Amino acid sequence: MFEFDQYLGFLAFLTILTIGFWLMILLLTFIVPYWVTGALKERFDEWRESKKDS
Repeated sequence: MFEFDQYLGFLAFLTILTIGFWLMILLLTFIVPYWVTGALKERFDEWRESKKDS
């Protein structure tokens, strides 16, 4: 059915696909919300500081 090099190519494809899937899950559930929350907090702190100065 499959030769050995085709089997290794298929396994490499599945490995890359699985790594990409879990990387997207990690990005969408942890890294992007952390980044957005930090940016909003920093923007709010700058806004509050500028309001206090004027």
